[in-house]
Amino acid sequence: MLDRKQSSARWIDFLWILLLLGLALLPPIDEIHKQLILLAIAILQLFEGKLIAWLPGRGRVYSVLLKILLCTLLLMHTGEVFAINSAYYPIYFIPVITAAMEFGTIATLLWTTLASIAYCSLLLPDLPTLETENEITPENAAYLAFRILFFYIAAILVNRFAVENRREASKSRELLAALEETNRQLQRAEAEARRSERLAALGQLSAGLAHEIRNPLGVIKGSAEMLSRKLQPSQPLAAELAGFISSEVNRLNALVARFLDFARPQHVELSAVRIPQIVDRALESVQNQFPNARVKVERNYATALPEVQADPQLCEQVFINLITNAFQAMDTQSTGREAILRIAIQPDASGAKPGVSVLIEDTGPGVPLELRDQIFNPFFTSKKDGVGLGLAIVAKIVDDHRGSIRLETDSASGARFRVFLPEIPLT
Repeated sequence: MLDRKQSSARWIDFLWILLLLGLALLPPIDEIHKQLILLAIAILQLFEGKLIAWLPGRGRVYSVLLKILLCTLLLMHTGEVFAINSAYYPIYFIPVITAAMEFGTIATLLWTTLASIAYCSLLLPDLPTLETENEITPENAAYLAFRILFFYIAAILVNRFAVENRREASKSRELLAALEETNRQLQRAEAEARRSERLAALGQLSAGLAHEIRNPLGVIKGSAEMLSRKLQPSQPLAAELAGFISSEVNRLNALVARFLDFARPQHVELSAVRIPQIVDRALESVQNQFPNARVKVERNYATALPEVQADPQLCEQVFINLITNAFQAMDTQSTGREAILRIAIQPDASGAKPGVSVLIEDTGPGVPLELRDQIFNPFFTSKKDGVGLGLAIVAKIVDDHRGSIRLETDSASGARFRVFLPEIPLT
């Protein structure tokens, strides 16, 4: 496509050179000023695109002004007796059409008026002679008016097509942007569908394994506690080892409980809730867990937020998990940056569903690009003591609410999660 555009531009440039060369070969051929002015017009026309690109705001203005000036100079050097009678007067169509293509209708009319004034200004030096020779007649004035009117007719016609072309180009850009956004939504929907399939399969597997593991763990724990009580008086070292077995069994039991939380279907009790209240409770809970954390919290809650359909306890669990991850990521000793947690709540829409979005952003090290597609997968974690179920459970809860969660990719630093929950439908 780019090669085709470049080839078309070169072909048009070649046509411009041929047309201006044809004018150069017409009389008066020996007029050096005429040839230099035509050369200047050719150079300006060939490099007009670069001038406009170099000066986006003023390049178009300079281009039209220079063309009007050069056209006026050309007529001054090609009129045999009077400049106004030069056969080259149609050269003014060049700045008029340029203005029609680059500007709106009102600006086009103003530029055409300026070109007409420049053309009529050629009368001023010869006005005494014209009066003496009785050249100022109604018939000659009508010829001059015809020429100027044709300037306006050409300007309006070209401007109409140019405006329509710009409008169609704008519609095409909007359609392209809409198609790109639809494509991104489809990609996100496909990714969420694949993740849901993986969650369902792994959930069934986890549930089966958890039940099978929990039974022998209960036997091991009971046996270890009995051994610890019997061996305590006579063999304290063996009793201590039995205690270690019991504590490790408790840790494994907690891990199995998390597997079951991930595997069992959530019983979502939807009700009308205000998201800011839930987020504030989650934030308070996390701050109580990290009393010594020096994290600056910045809230940006929109006013008149709609209620959403949500389970208050499950939603609070979602935000507790996300805020906890943010607190853990913003360890000032390891990042060397000020720890700031930004929470923004605002009305939003996903597809055709209105709702509320919660943006949770931290100033931690962020998530590497190569890991961003995996963070919601079960058993994926970058923490040494992590299990990799936290964000997977969060994603599952949000899915059960018919919402969405994603990691924003345009965050300058740190991690930024966006949670969308749908609004209560009007009845």
